[in-house]
Amino acid sequence: MRMMCQYANVSMCQCAVLLYRRFVGTLAHWHIGTLAHYSIVILFLFLGSLPVAAQILQPMPIVEEKVEYDALTNRYLIRTIIGGQEMDVPIIMTPAEYLDWSMKRSMQNYYRQRNDSVFSKGKEEFDFTNMKFNLGPAEKIFGPGGVQIRTQGSAELSLGVKYNNVQNPTLPESMRKTWGFDFDEKININVNGKVGDKVNLDMNYNTDATFDFDSKKLKLKYEGKEDEIIKLLEAGNVSMTTGNSLIRGATSLFGVRADLQFGKLKLQTVISQQESESKTVNSKGGAQTIPFDFSADEYDENRHFFLAHYFRDTYDHNMAQLPNILSGVKINRVEVWVTNKRGNYENPRNIVAFTDLGESQAYISKGAPWIAISKDTLPPANGDNNLYQQMTSTYSAARNISAVNSVIGSIPGMESGMNYEKIETARLLTSSEYTVNTTLGYISLKQTLQSDEVLAVAFDYTINGKTYQVGEFSSDIKETSDCLFVKLLKNTSNSPDAACWDLMMKNVYSLNAYQVQKEKFTLNITYLSDTTGVYLRYIPEGKINKIPLLKVMNLDRLNSKNQLGGDGFFDFVEGYTVNAQNGRIFFPVVEPFGSYLETKFDNPNIAKKYVFKELYDSTLTVARQLAEKNKFRLQGEYRASSANEIRLGSMNVPRGSVRVTAGGRTLTENSDYSVDYTMGVVTILNQSIIDAGTPISVNLESNTSYNMQRKTMLGLNFTYDFSPDFQFGGTVMYLKEKPKWLWETNLYRTPCGG
Repeated sequence: MRMMCQYANVSMCQCAVLLYRRFVGTLAHWHIGTLAHYSIVILFLFLGSLPVAAQILQPMPIVEEKVEYDALTNRYLIRTIIGGQEMDVPIIMTPAEYLDWSMKRSMQNYYRQRNDSVFSKGKEEFDFTNMKFNLGPAEKIFGPGGVQIRTQGSAELSLGVKYNNVQNPTLPESMRKTWGFDFDEKININVNGKVGDKVNLDMNYNTDATFDFDSKKLKLKYEGKEDEIIKLLEAGNVSMTTGNSLIRGATSLFGVRADLQFGKLKLQTVISQQESESKTVNSKGGAQTIPFDFSADEYDENRHFFLAHYFRDTYDHNMAQLPNILSGVKINRVEVWVTNKRGNYENPRNIVAFTDLGESQAYISKGAPWIAISKDTLPPANGDNNLYQQMTSTYSAARNISAVNSVIGSIPGMESGMNYEKIETARLLTSSEYTVNTTLGYISLKQTLQSDEVLAVAFDYTINGKTYQVGEFSSDIKETSDCLFVKLLKNTSNSPDAACWDLMMKNVYSLNAYQVQKEKFTLNITYLSDTTGVYLRYIPEGKINKIPLLKVMNLDRLNSKNQLGGDGFFDFVEGYTVNAQNGRIFFPVVEPFGSYLETKFDNPNIAKKYVFKELYDSTLTVARQLAEKNKFRLQGEYRASSANEIRLGSMNVPRGSVRVTAGGRTLTENSDYSVDYTMGVVTILNQSIIDAGTPISVNLESNTSYNMQRKTMLGLNFTYDFSPDFQFGGTVMYLKEKPKWLWETNLYRTPCGG
C-alpha cells in the first residue's frame, strides 16, 4: 500500500515501468515469496493500464485554426480547435490586423514550400549524357539558361587478330602467310550544346555513313538580338544563299559566316571551303534527257563474262541477223561461285576451277596435258577433252582441298593461278546477283569483281535437242567437304596471258543510268580526226569512208519498228544491244574497235592506223597510253524513266540547293515540284508544265567531286534599305578551285638534298 501511494502522482503505465525496473534490479536479492508477491502486483497494474494505453495510442486530433467574422462588432475571431473542441480563448482582430496577419501567414507558407522543394531534391548526380552548368555573370552576354550539353549515340570498338594463308605461287613464300591485328570502330555520336539562349552547338560523327561528306557534321551558331550589330555568326557546316538570280551562292560549305547590320545596311559574309559543285540537268518535252560521252576504253570491266570460248566465237554470227538470234542455244541452269570476301558461310563449298574444262582443242591452254576428243570446235561439255575424266579418276585425290596443290601441281603444264584456281569456302551467288543471257551464253554480274577475285561457274544447256554440262553442280557431289570441279572464267592474275582473258567481255558500256527508255535514245560513235581536229561520225579513209561508224559496227540495220533497213539511229533491241533496266549498251560484235573493224578495210596499211587491237589484248592501263589509237568515243543522250521525274545524277543532294525553272520561270518547291534529296530525284507536281512540254532546268549542288577538288570560296552580299519599297544590293563572290591530289602532293613534297 505504501508503494501504491508513492506512485500516485504518475500515470498507470509509468508506474508499471518503474515497478518492473525495481523488480529486475533486486531480483538477485529477493526471496522467492517476495518475487511471487511482486509478480501479482505487476500483472494487476499492467491489466489496469491497458485502457489508458489504448487511449494514448489513438491518433492525435488535428489542430485547426478557424476564422469567423462578427458583423456586429466588425471583428475577426480566430479560434483554435482540437478534436472538435475549442482549446483556447479566441483571438480578436480588427480588419486591418487580420489582413496583416493573413499576409504574414501566406509568406511563411510560401517560403516553407520552397524550402521543402529544394531540400527534398538534394544534390543532383552528374550525368555525362546531359551536363548542365551555370554561367553566372556571363548570362548578361549569352542570356539565361546556362550551359547544357546533351550527348546521344553509341561507340563500339572491336579487336581481333587476322591471319591470311594465300597459296599463290606468284607471291614469295614469306608473303603467303601473314597476320596482324584487326581493329574496327563504329561510332555514331550526336552532341547538342547550348550556351544561354544565343549560342548553339550541333555535332554529328558517324563512321558508318554511306558518304564521306555525311560522316562529320559540325555547326557552332550565335544568334544576336534585334538591337545587336552581330545578327548571326556561324562556324562549321554553313551555307550562303544570296537571293540573286545571277550569283546564287552555295549551301554546302565549311567555314565561317557572319551576318551584320549597321542601321539600314545589311552585310552577309562567308569565308569557307566549298564541298560541292554546281551542275544543271535539263528536261525537254516533259521528260528528262541526259547526255553521255565516254571513250571506247571505258568498257564495263570485270562484270560480263562468256561461259566458254565457244560462245565468244559464235557471238558475232549469232547477233548478225538481229532481232533474230541464230545460236539455237538455251541455257538451262547456272551456278556461279566467287571468292568469299563477305564471310558468308550459308552455302560454302570448296571448289577447284579449271581454265580448260569443257574446251575444244583450239582453246586448250598452251602446254596443258589435256587431249581433245576432236580437232573440230564442239559445243562446250565436260567430255570435250580428258581433263574431267582424269580429275575424277587418276587425280581424284584433289577432292581434298588440302591436297589440291600437291596433286594438281604434279601434273606437267598445270600452273596454279593460270591453269587452275582453288578456293576454300567459295560463295555461291544468288540469282539476284547476276543475270544470264540464255541464248548468247554470257552472264552479267550486278557488282564488279575486284582484280584478285576468282569467278567460276557450272552450267548445262541445250543445243539442237541435246543437253550438255560443264562443271559440277553442288547437288552432284553430296559430300560437302569434297571439292567441286568447275569452269574458271576469271583468275586472280587477270592478265592477258591467261587463257580465260578473252572470256571477259570488252564490248559492254555502262550509261550509269537505270530504266532507260527507247524513245529519244540516241547513240553515235565518233572518231577524232587528226586533219580536222574534231570528232567525226565516220573514218575518212578506206572503203568505209563517209559511212557512219554506227552502221559499220552493225548497230544500224533496223528502223524504228525493228524491221530491216537502217534509219540512221541506234538499233534499240532490248536484251541484246541494250539492257534498259541497268543502262548497258552491248555491241553486236566481240571486238568492235579491234579485229571486227580491221575486216572493214581492204588496205592493211590503212587499217593499222585506225584499228585499236590493244584495247582487247592488253590491260586498260596499257591501252590508255596509246593516244594515237585511243580516239573513239560514244556520245548520245537518253530519256528518264518517267515524264514527271527528273533524275539529278547525284545522291544526298544538299538540302535547299535545288532550284527548278520552267521556261525561265522559277518554280516553287512543294507546290510545283518536290525533291527527294536522298535519292536525287525531282518530281514535277504541276501537271500543266508536263502537258505543255515546257523545257525544265534544274540547278543543284552535287557532292560527287567531294575529296577530289579543293575549292576556296569567299563571298560578300550586301543590302541597303532606302525605304520599305526600295532596296539596293549586290553580291561579290570569289571561287578558287584546285585538284586535291595536286594540293596534297605539294603539301607533302620534301626537297631533295644535294
